[in-house]
Amino acid sequence: GTGYRARTRFAKFFNLPELMNLFKEVADIKTADQLHLPTPEVAYHTIATKPTQIQQDMVKALSERASKVHSGAVSPDVDNMLKITSDGRKLGLDQRIINPMLPDEETTKVNQCVANILQYWRDGEEEKLTQLVFCDISTPKTTPSQRAAKASPGTLDSPEIHALESAISLEESTETPFTVYEDVRQKLIDAGMPPEQIAFIHDANTEVKKRELFAKVRSGQVRVLMGSTAKMGAGTNVQDRLVALHDLDCPWRPRDLTQRKGRIERQGNQNKLVHVCRYVTEGTFDAYLWQTVENKQKFISQIMTSKSPVRSCEDVDATALSFAEIKALCAGDPRIKERMDLDIEVSKLKIMKADHNSKQFRLEDSLLKYFPEKIEEHKGFVRGLEADMQILAAHPLPAEGFVGMEIRGDRLTDKENAGAALLDTCKEVKGKDPVQIGSYRGFTMSVAFDSMWKTYTLTLKGQMTHRVELGSDARGNLVRIENALDKMPERLRSVQEQLENLYNQQAAAKAEVGKPSRRSRSWPRKRHG
Repeated sequence: GTGYRARTRFAKFFNLPELMNLFKEVADIKTADQLHLPTPEVAYHTIATKPTQIQQDMVKALSERASKVHSGAVSPDVDNMLKITSDGRKLGLDQRIINPMLPDEETTKVNQCVANILQYWRDGEEEKLTQLVFCDISTPKTTPSQRAAKASPGTLDSPEIHALESAISLEESTETPFTVYEDVRQKLIDAGMPPEQIAFIHDANTEVKKRELFAKVRSGQVRVLMGSTAKMGAGTNVQDRLVALHDLDCPWRPRDLTQRKGRIERQGNQNKLVHVCRYVTEGTFDAYLWQTVENKQKFISQIMTSKSPVRSCEDVDATALSFAEIKALCAGDPRIKERMDLDIEVSKLKIMKADHNSKQFRLEDSLLKYFPEKIEEHKGFVRGLEADMQILAAHPLPAEGFVGMEIRGDRLTDKENAGAALLDTCKEVKGKDPVQIGSYRGFTMSVAFDSMWKTYTLTLKGQMTHRVELGSDARGNLVRIENALDKMPERLRSVQEQLENLYNQQAAAKAEVGKPSRRSRSWPRKRHG
């Protein structure tokens, strides 16, 4: 039970500002820090209890089971990681869930929770302050009348109802099964809390019963309400007198934890300060579950905020336990987890080192091939555009009239005739290969036809090629041709800027080549530490 193994998972988002800008195009986000709602201040209390000797032994047994599952020594139908995870959660809550015959030891978190409930109950007696207890595991299995009979022998609320309930549950054992709900309730009653002040949300199985129960909690008639996240989460409006909320177990999802807290941190609560108590049994799955969910919630909170999000954010995204993590937790040896973390860090450093080496190779390759080729190419563009601008200057437009256009050997000096002749010539071109048709202002003209888009493209060829998409308007085509030639100075400036950028990138690449990685000093220390 002392093995370990690192697992690869989704871990980090980058470019969160861009992600949130994209998300906000389809979502309107308003968070609590923007709304400034009159909610009470929340004081958080983490109550960590030591595991009993039996729990420690059971944790080791879980580790052995995990080893067998991982090695394939046991069939998945007999045992698997989901079963081990489920048993681990139950064990972290109370060992009697695994076996009701095990002793009820005073140091368990269930007993600590009972003590805290009683303390808040006594302190809030005058104002009839109320409390919520959340527990998703070991939910009640008995009926209200059976609990009433157990609490007050001989005083059934209704023998007829009890008979009906017994008839419905024909297969139910005569011995009441152990549940944490029943255990907490009975201990509260034994300590002096009236039974009618304790309720389970599971008993309110209709909307009418729920409304009646919630009204009793709001008025202080019911002082302690127990329930699961699913049944007592969203839609439970009983905040009026709530002073404390107890999380006996940890839900799988951060949103469930948020829903729980939202029952007490809510508008309409008469208390200015409220308490959220979270219970964890050390050395069990509890510690892992709480750490995971809280880290995930912190990650979510960094994104779902009114403030500018950070550039990157890590996510501990694993609600199903892997073999390695179960082994590390069950072993109870912090050195196992530390070793696993170090191995993960070494793996990260290896990846960073390989990435750095790859970048160095790409930089060297760019300096050897890419930049020389691209720089020479852009120099050729500059020379070509400058030469074409000289051709254009040698064939200026006249102050008045039309400079003339040669089409199919005919010199056309009238705009209307030139435009019409250009359209007629286009009709003769059937393929995508350019067909030379004449010249204009010192440039050779060719036309090609795109059969897919049904368009004609005219190219003016000097040292460089200048393209014009032709339309059906004769005069408009001549204007388009002139506009393409007029853009030559703009094209030259753009190419010169690109050439300057290439020189700058080349200089930056030269400066980066041979530089060691920023984390290179950590490599030997982590590797041999």
